[in-house]
Amino acid sequence: MKKAKKILFITQEIAPYVPESAMTKLGRELPQAIQEKSREIRTFMPKWGIINERRNQLHEVIRLSGMNLIIDETDHPLIIKVASIASTRMQVYFIDNEDYFGKRGMSRDNNKKEYSDNAERAVFYARGVLETVKKLRWTPEIIHCQGWMSSVIPYYIKTAYAEEPSFRDCRLVFTPSEENLSAPLPQNFEGIISFKNTNPEDWKSLNAPETTQLLNFLGMKYADGVSLIKSEPLFREFIKKYDIPYLAAQKPENFANAYSAFYDKVWCIGKEATDDTEEED
Repeated sequence: MKKAKKILFITQEIAPYVPESAMTKLGRELPQAIQEKSREIRTFMPKWGIINERRNQLHEVIRLSGMNLIIDETDHPLIIKVASIASTRMQVYFIDNEDYFGKRGMSRDNNKKEYSDNAERAVFYARGVLETVKKLRWTPEIIHCQGWMSSVIPYYIKTAYAEEPSFRDCRLVFTPSEENLSAPLPQNFEGIISFKNTNPEDWKSLNAPETTQLLNFLGMKYADGVSLIKSEPLFREFIKKYDIPYLAAQKPENFANAYSAFYDKVWCIGKEATDDTEEED
């Protein structure tokens, strides 16, 4: 079996930058475990407003910043910052924007109320990461998206970025959030997520509730494999319906071996037939 050597982690949460959860453990410990397996990694996360830049020594990457992303006909500046996790060789790139992240929390405000623009924040994050990876001139073989915040990325890679050389041959793994998000999608969601050759039927055909939770189903639908961090019946039912390869929830001590094997399995999807055809020619 061929092995995927370059893994891009597009995460929602990484310890120690945000409070600990099952998702932060996955975001923090999995990339390091994979890197220690002698695989090349890159890691991205949002620059949530709760992250202390001075304490965590974030600094702006001027050569990657300065782009404006147009979402629903409005310009939004994209700022890229970077930091290293102490005692590791892990470097983390942060996607920042004052309106979407600024002094704001993750999915909820200080009163535990969901932000009404979470879906739009996810679209900005997806576009910001993909445009930045293009600038890095680094071509991943596996892209592991973690959490609702990264859910639009598999969709865009299979549609709007399908012919982009940086992503054309990659395979996608998505891990849905353990958090249940029930806020309704914004009324202009169709305009927000629209980009290049996307089609509203792509997400409307999921027949999922038009809440922010739809993002998790969108991520799973367009991924080549799904990994779970909890046994969620709705997610398992969806995976079964679309016959998506999946990895059950793993303990951190099993991350390296379990995910390495799963990445290689996903990486080889469809490649056996291609290799056979090339040999016949």
